[in-house]
Parts: sequence; C-alpha cells; structure tokens
Amino acid sequence: MQKAVSILFLLLALTSCYYQGPYTSDAWSLTDRQMDSISFYTTHHYTENFNFWVKADSISLIAQHPTEYVNGLTVDTFPVFQGNRLVVADITTMPTDSVDSIWVQVARDESTIGWIHESQLLSGVAPDTPISRFIDFFSDTHLLIFLYLLVLVLAVFVFRKLMRLGAKIVHFNDINSFYPTLLCLLVATSAVFYGSIQNFAPDSWRHYYYHPTLNPFSVPLHLGLFLSSVWTMFIVAIATVDDIRRQLRLGEALFYYLGLAGVCAVDYVVFSLSTLYYFGYLLYVAYIVFAVWRYYHFSRTNYICGNCGRQLNKKGVCPHCFALNE
Repeated sequence: MQKAVSILFLLLALTSCYYQGPYTSDAWSLTDRQMDSISFYTTHHYTENFNFWVKADSISLIAQHPTEYVNGLTVDTFPVFQGNRLVVADITTMPTDSVDSIWVQVARDESTIGWIHESQLLSGVAPDTPISRFIDFFSDTHLLIFLYLLVLVLAVFVFRKLMRLGAKIVHFNDINSFYPTLLCLLVATSAVFYGSIQNFAPDSWRHYYYHPTLNPFSVPLHLGLFLSSVWTMFIVAIATVDDIRRQLRLGEALFYYLGLAGVCAVDYVVFSLSTLYYFGYLLYVAYIVFAVWRYYHFSRTNYICGNCGRQLNKKGVCPHCFALNE
C-alpha cells in the first residue's frame, strides 16, 4: 500500500511540473497574403504602409489595375512631384509583364493613388527619413566624382595659400596636438568602412538604408563598427576644435580650421572611392603610417623654452622670444 501511495505522489509531482502555455489557435496561423508580405519584406526591405519621399522631378502613376496595362488596354496616368510623400498601399506580381513583374500601389492622399513598376518607383523615391535622404545624396557616384574633383581643386588652392602664409596645417605644419591627426584618420577609417560595406555586404547596407538608426548596438557588427567610427569622429571633432582654440589665436585658428576641413574632405572622397576598387586599402595603410610618422617627427613637442615657456619641437633659437636653448 505504501508503495502504491508513493508511486501516486510521484506521478502527481511529475505531472504538476508540466505547464502547458496558453493555447492560441492563431499564434502562427498566417494567411497566404501575410506570408507573401513577410517574404517580400526580407528581400525588398519594405512592404505595405512603408513611407517614401519623391526625389525625382516627377514620377507617373497609372489609375487602373496593372492587369489592364499588361493586357494593352488604355490606362490613365497622372504624376506625383518632387517632395511629395507616398505610402505603399498594395504590392502585386504580374508574371506576364516583360518589363518588371512587381507592381506597387502608392498613395499620396485619399484621392491620389495609383500603380507603378517597382523599378521605376525605387529609382525616383527615397525612404522618408532624414538619414536615408542623407545616404541617398552621398551615395550618388556622379556626385562623388564631382565632389572629388571639386575638393581636390579647392584643397590644392587652400593648401598652397596656407603654405605661402606659413600657417599651421595638419600633417605639414601641425600644432602640438594629436587630435587633428586623429580626426583625419577617423574620417579615412569611416570612408573605408563605408566602401567595404558597399563591396562585401551591399544587402545589409540596403536594409540599413530603408531602416536607418544611429544606434551602433542595434545593427550587425560591420554596420555597428561603421556607426561607432562616425560617432567617435564627431566626439574627436569637438575635442579638436577646443584644442585648436586653446593653442592658436583666432586668425590662425580660422586658417587651421579651413585647412583641416579640406584635408578631411579629401580623405572622405579619396578613400570612399578608392576602397570600392580595393586599392584603397593599401592607400589607407600608407596614409596611417604617413600621418603618424609626420606627427611624431615634426609636430610633437619635445622641449619647452627656458625663457618664455613656449613649446619647441627642437633645441635651438626659440621662434617666439629668440632665446637660445641648448
């Protein structure tokens, strides 16, 4: 009898440890439309109710269903213009369409709604977020080439003017601060990260383009490294501005800021373009060696004038008070 009671209590104890969660009959019961929407989102990075901003001068929508257009029937078209905001209302596939099988229905408002090929839509719109617009603006290859030429010409002009004036300039006639050199290296690093993502993980960058964030911990590692470099760049820039202000008079500081901005602009354009063609990595390593070598051999202060207390790069006549330091 005792054995029977013990077995009974053991069975009760084991069964009491099992907990069956609340039963929900529709927890994973998705309709075919919902499954198609999820599948489309994973490959195209947007779906219904996604917001776009028209960046082209205008794009044309058709008022009728795409079936009528594909079958050669007459359809009505109407434009939406640059600056208009559109929301995705529906997405359909037309396998018989030889141009583009995917059609997207977008709406500007309740009375302005129409269909367009996905390829035509995406070429004329950008996700309706400030970060996406910024990415779209600086991802244009033609713009980058134009900026490269413009920045190169302006940088050469500014550099020559500053050298003739004997002004301080990063890498060449630098102040006793590693912050400007570090800022230039961070700009180059961010540009290399950007080019690398474009080369090796374009789909993840495309997803980030549609769903941007400034949080480096909410994205994959390679995107997190890129965002961390950008945040670090801004923090170092603040420290750089403050250090330059303390070491140089206002007029000299303004010239130095101008030269530093030119060097950073050249770094961004050169490394973001050259990394796309892979030789940018060798160029990046050479630039790091050059920048660090120039700072430690020509800009770092090793001595202090015994007469006026100003910093000196080497022994000899002080350029400030002309006292001899041996």
